[in-house]
Amino acid sequence: MLRTDEILGTIRMLQSENLDVRAVTMGIDLNECASSDVDLVCRKIAHKITRRGARLVEVCNTVGAKYKIPIVNKRLAVSPVSILLEGHTQAAAVRIAQTLDVAAGQIGVDLIGGFTALVERGQTAGQQVLIRSLPEVLGRTQRVCASVNVATTKAGINMDAVAEMGRIIRDVAEATRDRDGFGCAKLVVFANIPHDNPFMAGAFLGPGQGDCVIHIGVSGPGVVKSAVERAQALGPVPLHELAEQIKMTAFRITRVGELIGREVAQQLAVDFGIVDLSLAPTSKVGDSVGEILAALGIAAVGAPGSTAALALLTDAVKKGGLFASSSVGGLSGAFIPVCEDAHLAEAARRSHLSLEKLEAMTSVCSVGLDMVVIPGDTDPATISGIIADEAAIGVVNNKTTAARLIPAPGRKAGDEVNFGGLFGGGPVMAVRQGDASAAFIASGGHIPAPVRGLTN
Repeated sequence: MLRTDEILGTIRMLQSENLDVRAVTMGIDLNECASSDVDLVCRKIAHKITRRGARLVEVCNTVGAKYKIPIVNKRLAVSPVSILLEGHTQAAAVRIAQTLDVAAGQIGVDLIGGFTALVERGQTAGQQVLIRSLPEVLGRTQRVCASVNVATTKAGINMDAVAEMGRIIRDVAEATRDRDGFGCAKLVVFANIPHDNPFMAGAFLGPGQGDCVIHIGVSGPGVVKSAVERAQALGPVPLHELAEQIKMTAFRITRVGELIGREVAQQLAVDFGIVDLSLAPTSKVGDSVGEILAALGIAAVGAPGSTAALALLTDAVKKGGLFASSSVGGLSGAFIPVCEDAHLAEAARRSHLSLEKLEAMTSVCSVGLDMVVIPGDTDPATISGIIADEAAIGVVNNKTTAARLIPAPGRKAGDEVNFGGLFGGGPVMAVRQGDASAAFIASGGHIPAPVRGLTN
């Protein structure tokens, strides 16, 4: 049984500390929809999504109301669309993306992931078609999210793909120039992409997960911040004791998330997959990873000590989640998306947080350079260089890293952009020594896997 203090703690989370289920993501395998006839592919996709996902929103709302915990986003993630594009053209890729977009809208979800290509060793024809269609796809759809994996610890880094993605990101930004390059907010370039991530824009249904599955992403930055502040109410507390408080809070959050995820899956008669305990901030004050770092004693995020504080936070969250559930997966740690975290955006605005310091912090957090707006005239080779650096951090450390970079057309460092909603907004961050990586990126080829990749 729960003790009284545990019950009261749970009530505090629900009422005043911004605990929510950030995303319930239904994964749907579309491989059976393959055909040489694109019209048939689209019909099969529409039928399967609307059949499998018909009750997703309804069930999420019912379960959320039952436990009085808001389920903020209901989403879909499909198996990699590049598989369906073998033997097809870019026009077919756009048709399929539009079908995904419409089907997702029909069942009431806000985003659909899985417009994905895994190219860490090389590209098939279908993967090339998908990647080259991204500017048009992300410019002409509302809900479709895309991801490209260019590296793994086992395979090394595909530098030809890295170079191409620098050019593609610039093209996507131009295709959505009227929205400050917003299409890039729905495109992530990964190293070591997780196959069970419920968070956008990188969600897709990886192999081996069955036909349909429910993954859940729980987020509680406000809950963790409050726990840290309560622990310090009577005076300074050693960092190992604060880590223990964060771990216990993560345990409670994970248990709540798994309870909800399993009930949603049961009512939909599909498998339950994983609970991703990632501290995913929003632009709302009080729902910020940056504010947790401030509570830990970092007065200006980006100052010396910021990386160590983030490492403590990420580690404690992972330990608490693993103790609470045997179904923890996805990314499960801490996100530092600049535009989606009001505190981080303000630190960047005040020049406390630079791109270089942010990159250092990604070596210990869950993902990478996330929702970072850069000047619109940043050249493709420099964008590729940033991606390569992030991929190297992930490959060498055997962790997921990613780059969600937004070169905002016509904007320069210090300008402000606002994407609205969960995507937030913030300053355009300076990119130093641009155009100095061109020769390195132009060399292409492959950066070999590190020694730690030889684990068998």
